[in-house]
Parts: sequence; structure tokens; C-alpha cells
Amino acid sequence: MAPRKDFKAKAMAQPVPEKRGYEFGGPLGAFVFIFGLSTLIYILTFLCNDVSGCPAPSLLNPATLSLDKLKEEVGWPQGGLKAFFDIRVTLWVLSYYLLSLILYVFLPGEVVEGTELACKGRLRYKFNAFPSAILILSGLALGTYAYGSDFIVWTYLWDNYVQVITANLMICTALAVFVYVKSFSVPAPGQPNPELRELAPGGHTGNALYDFFIGRELNSRVQLPIPFVDEASRTIDINVWCEMRPGLLGWIILNLSNIARQYRTYGYITNSIVLSTLFQTFYVLDGLYMEPAVLTTMDVIMDGFGYMLSFGHLVWVPFVYNIQTRYLAVFPLELSLKGIFSILTVTGAGYTIFRGANNQKNRFRRDSNDPRMKHIKCIQTSSGSKLMISGWWGLARHINYLGDWLMSWSYSLPTGVAGYTIIESINSSGNVQKQAIQTPEVRGWGMVFTYFFLLYFGVLLIHREGRDEEKCRRKYGADWQRYTSIVRSRIVPGIY
Repeated sequence: MAPRKDFKAKAMAQPVPEKRGYEFGGPLGAFVFIFGLSTLIYILTFLCNDVSGCPAPSLLNPATLSLDKLKEEVGWPQGGLKAFFDIRVTLWVLSYYLLSLILYVFLPGEVVEGTELACKGRLRYKFNAFPSAILILSGLALGTYAYGSDFIVWTYLWDNYVQVITANLMICTALAVFVYVKSFSVPAPGQPNPELRELAPGGHTGNALYDFFIGRELNSRVQLPIPFVDEASRTIDINVWCEMRPGLLGWIILNLSNIARQYRTYGYITNSIVLSTLFQTFYVLDGLYMEPAVLTTMDVIMDGFGYMLSFGHLVWVPFVYNIQTRYLAVFPLELSLKGIFSILTVTGAGYTIFRGANNQKNRFRRDSNDPRMKHIKCIQTSSGSKLMISGWWGLARHINYLGDWLMSWSYSLPTGVAGYTIIESINSSGNVQKQAIQTPEVRGWGMVFTYFFLLYFGVLLIHREGRDEEKCRRKYGADWQRYTSIVRSRIVPGIY
């Protein structure tokens, strides 16, 4: 411990922070993102529902569309907007966050140094998201074993879905406000900087709304006043913690709740909802297992933690990415063997590219002399770093994005040509019975919801690739031009 403390004490004074221009449309774009995306979450939830159909029938008949009729079809709460919030639901959601925090602090984990900062120091990170997730999922498995699909967690999440969204939205906003205010205590240029704090290059434009959205401080951290644990265990990197814990695992928990809903409704579980959930669960658990790889991502080395990432980690990921299984919970779809094989093929190809490329990048960045990297050719840049021009990264400059996008197909493909309507009938017992059926009128329209993620994710990756390119042009200058003349493709080899 002594050498590390000495290093921090000798850390260079705070450098002049790098400054960049606006992204995402500047202040106007920030306004649209902050208020528009949170509204979109609720829109997607209400318009594809278990009350009238997916989409709500009136949307396909605009001539007869009325607000009152639409409210009836989407199950608009009688209490109106006030019903979106429930204090008890919020407290239960907070207890989930607290559980994740407790597991982070007290479970053992690997401590890793991050990449070098502008002030020449390196932050330390504790990683134990994978064992934390396994412990939580094991507890849920025990509860399901004891109570089946009626386990309180599954029923509570489905019955209070809108209120759970609101709770997470409030938490993500509170975190964004906290880190924004805290960022103004970052040492000024030339001042001592023992905690290695820095402003994000794009987060200190001077426009309050934009900076709140994009994130002023890079690697914003808090140290919990907990005795008897080491420094790494009580130090929380807010960005990394939010990215790797509540939202990602929450996404899988919501999927499991959707499976339980399907079983409660129909008495069986379809292969489509199982397949979609398995792919998504594998993606999450693989990411958690490879948790240290997050330290080389743009979210950590370049972006500040503001509303954009807070909302993305805690709200957008769990509540947009579970739409497919939520759809299948209401409309059970059984896939053919040919369909299953096709989905497995696409997913396998995507994972091979994604994991192979990311592993290669992480090994190269940590130690370019790693024996496993002997076959990799690279070019030396004037900045002192090296750029790979063979292996996965010789095929395209952002080949990992292609793998990531191909994997995402496996989430939506199990929903097929989506769309259903809910019809009511009287069963033999004289009770009203609801049934989800697909008619020619609605067939395909549900894809607006179940394939929304696929379209959004593709646009996101292309936009992120553009940001990566701009960052690299500034960093490497003429060396980047030389590199791009060798590795010509951006994401898809030979095409884009």
C-alpha cells in the first residue's frame, strides 16, 4: 500500500483540461434527449400492452382515434400521472440498489488499475459484479423453487412496471444532479490533485444543461465511510458501478419476470421467450465476467458521467432491452427448428467477432508484448502508442461493433413478424377470458416495438464509431491517416 500512496502524493498537479465542442446536437439535443427519451420509455410501455394489443388498435385506425379511447386501450391508470409514482415501489427499488452496493463492498473481488489519466496517474477499481449477480440470481432461483411463477418478485415487477420505471428514472436523475454539483470541486489547473480527479474533455462547455447531460467529471467517485474494509472496497466509481450492476442485472431480472408472467397466463413457457432470455442473459453474464474490459471503453476513458450515461445505464437498458420478452409474455410464439438454428447461427457469428475482437484489444492495450499477440502486426505512432493492423482489427477499425450488433439480432428475431390484438370471450365458467391473437391487420406492426432495439442499437453504434474516429484523428493526427489507409473499413469489412 505504501508505494501506491507515495505515487498518489507525488501525482502531478492538475493539468489544463482538454476541451471539445458540442455533440448530440448541443444544448437543444440535450433537452430533447433528457425529456424525449424518458417519455419514449412510457410510450413504448403503454402502446404495446396486454390490455388491447401490440400496437393499441386505435393506432391502426387513425380516423377513429380519440384520446379517451386510446387511454382505455393502453390501460391508462385512473389516477393519471400521479399513479406513475408509488413510494413503496421506490423504496423496494432502492433496496435492490442497496443490496448491489453491499455485495460490492463486502464480497471479495479483483482490484485492477485503469488506463493512464491526463495527470499521469491511474485509478484503482474493484470488480466483483459477476459473483454478485450469481448470488442475486441464486436467491431468485430459490424463491422461484419455493413459490413458482407466483414468487413475489416476479408478480411485483409485472404489476408495478410503470412505477418501477419511474423509480429508476428518479434515481438516475438524482445521481446526475449529484455528480454535476460534485464536479465543481475538481481542482483547478495547477492545483494539487491527490485524488486524480479530472473534467471530461466534452463536459465543461459552460452550458449548464449540456454539461449536466453529457457529464462534467470523468470517473466521478465517492468513498463510503465504512470501517474495516480496504480502500478499493469502499471507493465507488459511479459510472462503472452503474454500468455493470443495477441496470444490466435488472434487465435480466425483468426478462425472468416476463417468463413467469407467460407461465402464469398460459401454463407453459415457449421456446421463443426462453431463447431470447438466454441470449440476453449470456450477453450480460459474459460482460460481467469480463468486467475489467470496461476500463478500455469510451464510456470510461473519454465520457463524463452525466444524465446521458446515468439514464442509459439505469433506465434505457433494462426497460427498452426487455421489450421483446415482455411482448412474448403476452403473445406466446413457438419457433421451428429451422428458426432456432438461424438465430443460433447469427448469434454465434456475432459473439465470435465481439468477444474475439475485444479480448484482442484488451490484451494489446495492457501488454503489447503478450505472447498471445505475437502474430499481430501494428504501426508505431508519434504519441508512443501502437495501432493494430492485423487480426480482428485489421479487418475493420471498429469490428467489435459489428459483432455487438449481430448478437442483438437474437433478442428480436424470436418475436418473428410481431403484432397481436387482445380479444375477450366468455369461457365455460362464465368468466371473461382474454386471448392474444395475430390477425392480418396487426401482423408486422408489433415489429415497431420488438425490433426497435435493433434499429436503435445500429444507429447508436454508427454514431459511437463516428465519435471514436474523431477522437482518434485528434489524438494520432497523420498517423491516423496512415492507419486508415491500411485498415479501410470502419465496421463491416469491405462494405462500410
